[in-house]
Amino acid sequence: MGKTAYKKLKGSQCLRQRLILSTLASSPLLIEDIRAEDTWPGLRPHEVSLLRLLEKVCDDCVVEINETGTKLRYKPGTVMGGKNIVHDCGVSRSIGYFLEPLILVALFGKKPLSIRLKGITNDSKDPSVDTFRSTTLPMLKRFGVPSEGLDLKIESRGAPPHGGGEVILTVPTVEKLMAVNWLDEGMVKRIRGITFSARVSSQFENTMIHAARGIFNRLLPDVHIFTDHKAGPQAGKSPGYGISLVAETTSGCFISVDTAVSYAQGEVGEIEDEEKKELTPPESVGEQIASFLLEEIEQGGVVDSTHQGLLFLLCALSEPDVSKIRVGKLSAYGIETLRSIIDFLSVKFDIKPDPSTGTVILRGMGCGYKNLSRKAS
Repeated sequence: MGKTAYKKLKGSQCLRQRLILSTLASSPLLIEDIRAEDTWPGLRPHEVSLLRLLEKVCDDCVVEINETGTKLRYKPGTVMGGKNIVHDCGVSRSIGYFLEPLILVALFGKKPLSIRLKGITNDSKDPSVDTFRSTTLPMLKRFGVPSEGLDLKIESRGAPPHGGGEVILTVPTVEKLMAVNWLDEGMVKRIRGITFSARVSSQFENTMIHAARGIFNRLLPDVHIFTDHKAGPQAGKSPGYGISLVAETTSGCFISVDTAVSYAQGEVGEIEDEEKKELTPPESVGEQIASFLLEEIEQGGVVDSTHQGLLFLLCALSEPDVSKIRVGKLSAYGIETLRSIIDFLSVKFDIKPDPSTGTVILRGMGCGYKNLSRKAS
């Protein structure tokens, strides 16, 4: 056996994309100086949990973390998939943090994946499980992912700080992803949404819906927001409420936003949540989220800003053909993803602003990534 050649990187940024790309490109990774200067140095609990999750869905995956957590060696294995897998995501980040890397890796597994994830389903940091169900999964179908076997079931809700939510994710395998020519964002034709409440009055949901509709109904008539009030074991361990909205356009794009309100505590060493001791009233939540959705629509991309990173990864991994996509203003996460894609896949996108619409058009040739394990099975 020869010596393993590790790709050397520094710092804690873009850990998710680095792990996804390292796994798919079979490129061992050595990351040093992970928050080395911080008061609490090293990997955070959710990052360690993501590594443990990758160990569960991959075979021969080797993870080595030093005592302080500031140095990580990651040797990717073969993505196996499989069913009846259970993973507790913990409560330092929501399930949404884990879904994006998990879906991307699972598409190229040996077998379809069926996994039960436990933790926080809705918070104000990561995309909610509702957004994944309404927006992320339909987006995958554009790249040739079959809708059969692609599903996310929400069994119970979990709000911060104690979670208690459960979802079941199933992902089919694909041999390759198709390139896309996706430039027409279309006009908004309908707005759909869902509110949830757990361990609080269901009246909160009606108030949020009323406030959001008050803004949308001035603009278009087709607005339906459903309610999902959970009680008992399905309500998780902490009180909370929230709303997830999706604008569907005439060209089949889905633009989404979501938020949740709960008595969450910040992470150890974080004071960012101090000002949230007073919970935002449901009326303000409804108005704010409706305004956020209008801002996302105004940006004019085929996806919202939270989905940019995933969109770029899907295009970079697609068949060796040119993909053309239109996005609004590039998000910080999107830019970091583009850098990671160059690092691992040597795929570069040609980026051109479109001054007439204020959008950005990206063109890039996919790296032609193939699921070799699926063919052999």
